[in-house]
Amino acid sequence: MKTDIHPEYPAIAVTCSCGNKFETRSTYGKALAIDVCNECHPFYTGKQKTLDTGGRVQKFADRFGAFGKVTPKA
Repeated sequence: MKTDIHPEYPAIAVTCSCGNKFETRSTYGKALAIDVCNECHPFYTGKQKTLDTGGRVQKFADRFGAFGKVTPKA
């Protein structure tokens, strides 16, 4: 590897809006404030809700469900 071309990669403190704090390494080089972390994101906490608003999934399946299907000849 070439010398003196790689950026610094120091340890930085990361603070989430929920109050969670952790340390990681980054080329950013200074403390970082984030909005969502693994402690408060709904996907990671198991509180995620999948809603089928107005039957959109069913409407899509009705329109495009048969697309690409091959019907067998009798």
